[in-house]
Amino acid sequence: MKTSLAIAAIAALSFSLAQLPAVAKDWPAYRGVKSDGKSDESILRAWPSEGLKNRWRVPLTDGLSSFSTGDGKAYTLVQRDVEGVKREVIAALDASTGKEVWAAPLQVAKYDGGGGDGTADNRGGDGPRSTPTFADGKVYVLSANLKLACFDAKTGKQVWIRDIMAEHSGRNIRWQNAASPLLDGDKIFAAGGGAGESLLAFDRQSGKTVWKSQDELITHATPTIAEIHGKRQVIFFTQSGLVALDVNTGELLWKHPFRFNVSTAASPVVSGDIVYCAAGYGVGSTAVKIAKKGAGFAATELWRVTGNKIANHWSTPVAHNGYLYGMFSFKEYGSGALKCVELATGNEVWAQAGFGAGNVILVDGQIVALSDAGQLVLVKPDPKGYRETARMKAVQGKCWSTPIVSHGKVLVRSTREAAAFDIAPAVSSLK
Repeated sequence: MKTSLAIAAIAALSFSLAQLPAVAKDWPAYRGVKSDGKSDESILRAWPSEGLKNRWRVPLTDGLSSFSTGDGKAYTLVQRDVEGVKREVIAALDASTGKEVWAAPLQVAKYDGGGGDGTADNRGGDGPRSTPTFADGKVYVLSANLKLACFDAKTGKQVWIRDIMAEHSGRNIRWQNAASPLLDGDKIFAAGGGAGESLLAFDRQSGKTVWKSQDELITHATPTIAEIHGKRQVIFFTQSGLVALDVNTGELLWKHPFRFNVSTAASPVVSGDIVYCAAGYGVGSTAVKIAKKGAGFAATELWRVTGNKIANHWSTPVAHNGYLYGMFSFKEYGSGALKCVELATGNEVWAQAGFGAGNVILVDGQIVALSDAGQLVLVKPDPKGYRETARMKAVQGKCWSTPIVSHGKVLVRSTREAAAFDIAPAVSSLK
């Protein structure tokens, strides 16, 4: 009898533990832990009619940077007056209260346009585009003029800095750098060097150059880390197209041409052995299949669509169960559509207008979308049709940034303010 009761108790406890939310996590970089825009952290799927509870709200000055989190803080870049001079500044906010913990000035903020567009009633706010990266008590920043710097996450004290333009014969791009530093293991990846050293890896502890590779011109896109056919690789989206390198050596693994025109800012998206990329300005999108070929790799194009119908300007989609979900449009501010696109064919499955040039992430199997007008929307990813389950106005101002979910809160920012909302599901008591 006692044995039966013990078994029943263990079974009940196991069932209850299975219902607990996934452990809350940091969102340490622009595209999350795995640079794929995804998190398995549990979120609330039925929002109150009045919206999610606002945990904090603070004013922020100009900037198109997103948030990253780590060490109890949320990090972003802003444009701010420092001793009478406009500068790019990294700001660290207390992730629980929104209070600024420290701020460190970077370069003089001098942007040559491109970030002031928007709808007639929601323009301006041009500023830093890159997002900080956190790891093991350090924060890494890649500035608009390609200075890669490391800061102590507790104090904001600069640990080291590298000047890619000066030290690696660098070549910036019109509207300046928008890519974020990409971390994998003990390395930080960035682009912007000259001939033979355009794609770079740095030791994240010392800042020393680990390897340099290729002769490519940069775009505004943040690279992606992926493991394809057992090979870990960093995939850069350059002006010649996709370029995949061995993360340890910088050796070229494969390339695929993709026409460049003016700007490319959406990151490559990897799903299994398929890699997707896209650009605005009439370029369109493509998907390639990567296969082993002898001792190397080969990329075979599955499809290509030109024009702006299946295109992403800076709004990187997420891949889920064979489909892409994201904002597919070009300069359709306020009106651009959230779309579902079949990854294997490039066919548009459905479209829902009214999102503009915002961004999406995939959390707990749900699409968390932030429109360029500051609407926070929860959508069930379903190729059968658009299924919106919740919506609320999150922030005022223009949102070209990406929302993040970290430690039970969804953090969003615009060109005017930042806010955090409770999004963790309630946990039932064990019985």
